Amino acid sequence: MIFDVHSHAWQYPLHFSDDFRQQARGAKAGTELDLTVHYDEYRKAAPDDTVTVVFGGKARLSGLWVDDRYVADYVAAHPDTLIGFLSVDPTQPGWQDELVQGHREYGLRGIKLLPMYAGFHPQDAELDYLWEYATRHQLPVLLHTGTTFVAQAPIECTLPRHLDPVATRFPEVRIIMAHLGHPYEGEAIVVARKHRNVYCDLSALHYRPFQCYHSLMLVQEYGVWDKVLFGTDYPFTTVNATVSGLRKLNEMLEGTALPRLNRDAIERLIYRDSRELLNLL
Repeated sequence: MIFDVHSHAWQYPLHFSDDFRQQARGAKAGTELDLTVHYDEYRKAAPDDTVTVVFGGKARLSGLWVDDRYVADYVAAHPDTLIGFLSVDPTQPGWQDELVQGHREYGLRGIKLLPMYAGFHPQDAELDYLWEYATRHQLPVLLHTGTTFVAQAPIECTLPRHLDPVATRFPEVRIIMAHLGHPYEGEAIVVARKHRNVYCDLSALHYRPFQCYHSLMLVQEYGVWDKVLFGTDYPFTTVNATVSGLRKLNEMLEGTALPRLNRDAIERLIYRDSRELLNLL
């Protein structure tokens, strides 16, 4: 079984501002990114026994807003294979109520945060309510860490180091740093190594193969393979493409003296059932 901890549910372009769409065109040489989500297309590019975490996202600053009801309905149509996470934008009024509603009324089982896209720091005192709520109800929290093409999204807010004080103050919360913090992988790895309940996912990394190799070599050298979770970032890529990309990383090293990634560790990563780690059984 493959457990994908990172996929999206939204309607494109309905859930995005015109500004976001315009900037997305600039990220890919003037061609608008195809961010359309289709469950059937996702399943066609994944093994039959794949189980998937899915979320929308809320970030008024960057022009992304997916109501949690939409995510709950998406999950309800495929309850055997999908686990839904709610999202909040702590810069907007009423986010505490949305947090409770997403969890209690809609039955969503984790939290997705977009600190850079919304423009906040996860360790800010204003978020103590969220971290206390996540502790009390054992909800895992997945945060975007890493780069973006959105000009108004402050990079400072996305640095993995900001999760260190959070994990120190709220050590029981399962925290996942998305994208291995790319391009701040070193920060993400040392924070995950330091804290028992802090993890990374490697979503959307395989299509930058040398950087992915370098990132996982840091994982290997720090001895934290067990802290890296499988994720795709669908619709940006798929399960099968991610698996294939991971398995090919050592192939590009042929004819060099560069060290190889541990193939068994890669296979364990691909097939890691993270549900127990994240309290999602």
